Amino acid sequence: MISSLLLGLVAVASVLLVSCSPYPEHANQGRRSGTKPAKPSAAQVEQAKLQAQQEEERRAEEEKQLQAQTQAQAEPTAPELPKEHAVSPSTSRKLPEPKRFDYPTAKKVPGKEGVVLSPYNNMQVSIRNEDGSLIPSHTLVSDPTYPASEKKRFFVP
Repeated sequence: MISSLLLGLVAVASVLLVSCSPYPEHANQGRRSGTKPAKPSAAQVEQAKLQAQQEEERRAEEEKQLQAQTQAQAEPTAPELPKEHAVSPSTSRKLPEPKRFDYPTAKKVPGKEGVVLSPYNNMQVSIRNEDGSLIPSHTLVSDPTYPASEKKRFFVP
């Protein structure tokens, strides 16, 4: 008698447990009644597009901030230049004369004669020959902070 009562309680408990489990509604949707699932409304589509656009704008803003931080960190802080950053006169003489718009022009450093800012990385570059004389204005020179294989050239202002 106790065993049949215990067996009945177990059966009732299992039925209750199975009936309380969640039913996946999306699994058989459209199969029972023969209809297809409903398409998203126009408002939902517009809202999804707006959210995607806002996400794209947010990513672009973050990328701009990251580039600004990287550029600010790349600016030089040392007032004096090492000897390897000086432009040699042989480099300026060997280069062919291209059209003026093919290469950028460096910017002068205020208060420092013979020093310019490279247009490629904003580092200070000396524009003096080995004898100490200034390289003439509008002369094409190679940026000494890059290897010769990269061919980073600019005009002296």
